[in-house]
Amino acid sequence: MAIGDPDGASGKQSGVILDVPVIDIAGFGAALPSRREAIAAEVDRAASSVGFMQIRGHGIDPLILAGLQSAIDGFFGLPMEEKLAARAPGVHLNRGYTPPQSERLSYSLGVDSAADLFEAFNVGTPASTFPELDLPLDIYTENIWPAHPPLFRAQIEAWFHAAGQLARTMTRIFEVALGLPEFYFAAYQDHSVDVLRLNHYALAAPDIRLLPGQMGMGAHTDYGTVTILWADPVVPGLQILDSSGTWHDVVPKPGALLINLGDMLARWTNDRWISTMHRVLPSIDRNGRALRRRSAAFFHDGNYDALVTCLPGCADSEHPARYPPVTVAEHLAAKLAGSRGLQLNSAESPEALRLKAAL
Repeated sequence: MAIGDPDGASGKQSGVILDVPVIDIAGFGAALPSRREAIAAEVDRAASSVGFMQIRGHGIDPLILAGLQSAIDGFFGLPMEEKLAARAPGVHLNRGYTPPQSERLSYSLGVDSAADLFEAFNVGTPASTFPELDLPLDIYTENIWPAHPPLFRAQIEAWFHAAGQLARTMTRIFEVALGLPEFYFAAYQDHSVDVLRLNHYALAAPDIRLLPGQMGMGAHTDYGTVTILWADPVVPGLQILDSSGTWHDVVPKPGALLINLGDMLARWTNDRWISTMHRVLPSIDRNGRALRRRSAAFFHDGNYDALVTCLPGCADSEHPARYPPVTVAEHLAAKLAGSRGLQLNSAESPEALRLKAAL
């Protein structure tokens, strides 16, 4: 199944769980060249055919994952007034608490939709991490830390650090897979715009009535370089769109983390690799009962001032570069103005047409 074909026909829901490749990356950094190349080849196949993969051997301590889960449970279990106290002063600041039905992720593709059902909490890399640099405070915003639960900040910072290390390991694997010099991406990620989004999909009320087409999280592609995703194995939940316009369930395997590629990497590779469209269905079982689903998405987006152009070896006379150069900041601004600012993105017409065909 070639998910990357942009000319998918009218869509449907298959109800079939997609076989996302499972790749063991244990010991990549210290492995022999033959082992590193074998891992990179598996990543290349997944990146060019599905755009998603499940990573084992990532080395993240299970206690750090348990802390993440505890932090999610503790914060989203707070009364609404306490959660609302952790909101950012404006939607342009990608920090703090987001109440249910505040965002519409499909707007980032230029497609209208009902408000998404999820609630979220965002933390990111603040400017104070790089005191020697003059970074824009609207992008590298200081974090908002709630007073409760008491271990929330320590648990979230531990996961943020671990996920960041894994994201950088993945970019080193990408370098091998794409035939690039070692540490090629380092210059693009030494003050990366990294954001961790905690998502909670429990419906606000047991008798809530869904609007037509309303999603737990609307269809979108991720905006940056690579996403590290932990999620509860709940169905219905995460779905990805294939080239024929069919949505497939994706269920995380025990001990694995989902990895998917973002728009920046698709642009870098001239669409050799795929930024796959995905969504989250409302968490309701076949009997209409509300299900609880949690996830944590770590977005590794690259430096805000990094200029993204076609990588060496990803274009030739028969396959010219498809995208004009763009900075990470410019791309993120257009996307976030859609999902958070609720301004339909007019720059994503091919993906908009594909999504409309699959609705």
